[in-house]
Amino acid sequence: QVQLVESGGGLVQAGGSLRLSCAASGGTFSPYTMGWFRQAPGKEREFAAGISRSGGSTYYADSVKGRFTISRDNAKNVVYLQMNSLKPEDTAVYYCAADKQTYTTIMTQSRVDYWGQGTQVTVSS
Repeated sequence: QVQLVESGGGLVQAGGSLRLSCAASGGTFSPYTMGWFRQAPGKEREFAAGISRSGGSTYYADSVKGRFTISRDNAKNVVYLQMNSLKPEDTAVYYCAADKQTYTTIMTQSRVDYWGQGTQVTVSS
């Protein structure tokens, strides 16, 4: 059983930056494709970014491409999401996800094995 705990959310002005962290415990981290989903108020949860088991491949949704960077440190069991040039529309609860079934970097909610509890990111205009 893998537990995921996110941190790093908060309130930031438009154009600012935040770095989210997701620490994994209770199991081996490296066999999982890792990713970040987000859910804005009144909207469905959407996939934002994913990273392969080795960290060598990444995927970004069009809405965050060029502004967000996902990375992982398998020695520390941590995955990060560096968010730059934040916009008010990035306001959402951000969830860390682990998927042992997917061998690509594109994750779907139905195949996620473990979720974090979520961390709020609020971007003011």
